[in-house]
Amino acid sequence: MAGSGTAHLRATPDVLLRVEHLTVEYPVDRHRRVHAVSDVSFDIAAGETLGLVGETGCGKSTTGRAVLQLPPPTSGSVVFEGEELVGMAAKQLRALRPAMQIVLQDPISSLNPRRKVRDIVATPLRVWKHDSAEITTRVAEVLDAVGLDVARVGERRPRSFSGGQAQRICIARALVTNPRLLVCDEPVSALDVSVQAQILNLLQDMRDQFGLTMLFVSHDLAVVSHVSDRVAVMYLGKLCEIGDADRIYSAPAHPYTDALLASVPEADPNRPLAEPVLSPSMPSPIDPPSGCRFRTRCPRATERCGVEEPQMRLAGPGRFVACHHPLVEAAGEDAAA
Repeated sequence: MAGSGTAHLRATPDVLLRVEHLTVEYPVDRHRRVHAVSDVSFDIAAGETLGLVGETGCGKSTTGRAVLQLPPPTSGSVVFEGEELVGMAAKQLRALRPAMQIVLQDPISSLNPRRKVRDIVATPLRVWKHDSAEITTRVAEVLDAVGLDVARVGERRPRSFSGGQAQRICIARALVTNPRLLVCDEPVSALDVSVQAQILNLLQDMRDQFGLTMLFVSHDLAVVSHVSDRVAVMYLGKLCEIGDADRIYSAPAHPYTDALLASVPEADPNRPLAEPVLSPSMPSPIDPPSGCRFRTRCPRATERCGVEEPQMRLAGPGRFVACHHPLVEAAGEDAAA
């Protein structure tokens, strides 16, 4: 399967979500379109967390929302538990909604300020007409699971909570329908650093407790490495590299992944400031570069990179990279593993 655009799809029976050739474009005018997501393919096994990482504006959040058909992608395939979501009738898709939930970036703005916490968390169950006793029990269970006491918080409104507490409420609301897939769209980026670790640990606990499968979207490499089994690196709407999180972080194969890791600041006041690894200007998604989209910022780019688009190819067990000139050290290490 090497050289195939979908070679990194793991052909195992436990795949919960399979995305193939996902494309999302938005018209600007009669002749131009924003190429937000272009021919993206990946899969997620049941119980796994796939981290989707990249710079702001690379298409991460758009990918997560397109998986949930919010809105549907321009083209491509999204198969959830063996059912094709793209083009599915609205009634059928609605019936699958409880199994696919999302946790949004800003917890305060994603909660209705006029409603009480008890009602916010109970709304999904009321929509599906569960009986009152079941709703009361389930709301108490999920609030307790995220570390909140329904007797203390149930009658309060979102404005009385901190960002971390509000995100716990959002997680409880997402879990109340017993979902199997949870898309986390930058769930800790709006929180204080001291609170981020608490929410990340909570999400991992919830994954284990409720048997969740997660697509975790973030621009923070440290956050993604903490929660993910595998990592997919995205640049300007395209996937650059995908594979085991530890392997990618220890020895990246794609120059963009290497540059992202090199840009992570270290908590050492005595270390001199390093020169920027990447130029600050990302090309426009309206008119992306020909060939490899990263070539305009890549130190390894050659003439070939401008005329031939790199395809995902094997770079070791369970690891794939889309680059004509991958980092030899990483590719060699992986090939020998």
